Amino acid sequence: MSSKPSALEPLRVRVRRFQFIVGLGFLSLVVGAMLSVSLVLRLHARVNALPSDFLRIPMAVALENLWVLAVLPTLCYGAARIVALRTWTTAVGAALSGGVFVLALNFVRDGMESFTTGWTVASVLRGVAFVGGILLSARAIRAGRAAAEKGSAEAEAKAVARKSEYDEFLKAAEAGGARLEQREGGAAAEAPTASGSAPAATAPTGEASSAGETTTSSGDVPKTPAA
Repeated sequence: MSSKPSALEPLRVRVRRFQFIVGLGFLSLVVGAMLSVSLVLRLHARVNALPSDFLRIPMAVALENLWVLAVLPTLCYGAARIVALRTWTTAVGAALSGGVFVLALNFVRDGMESFTTGWTVASVLRGVAFVGGILLSARAIRAGRAAAEKGSAEAEAKAVARKSEYDEFLKAAEAGGARLEQREGGAAAEAPTASGSAPAATAPTGEASSAGETTTSSGDVPKTPAA
């Protein structure tokens, strides 16, 4: 008997999808934070040496939000190559999960002041970077799905080509086997014919030898001298 699908199976699928999206955002935040710290330590002097704030602030914001601008799209592309992901659900959900972690860290560090103060040009640029990261992630998911479909199509084409080659090889092997059977059948038909004609050819020789023996034996009889 086939087991009936559980009524909670759709809910379980949604929960697993939600966990995957949250994990994707958290992983991108962790990897992006490590990458951002490494780049900030190396480029801190160069960024501060820029002549204008219109160049320093965007550069600093880009380095700070590297997790959503570069790491998250890369992870989304790699995941879309393996798993069929929903474009906007995955992109928005992963970015929001990472953003929530960032807000939680800011709240732990600065309290409510992190939400009520500090609304400057950098804050606006952070919002723009966040939206741009979502767009880049959605585009990366589309590109990953297209690459996965292309790879599967190429794999199917190779499988069809290999199957046709195997069919041709099988047909050639069957034709060779049929010719071999015909040759063996012809050889088997010629063997009884040759064996049947051999005694007829040797029979006169035997008769001639027996006749010769009779003549010789009759010639060897000693003659009785006349009285």
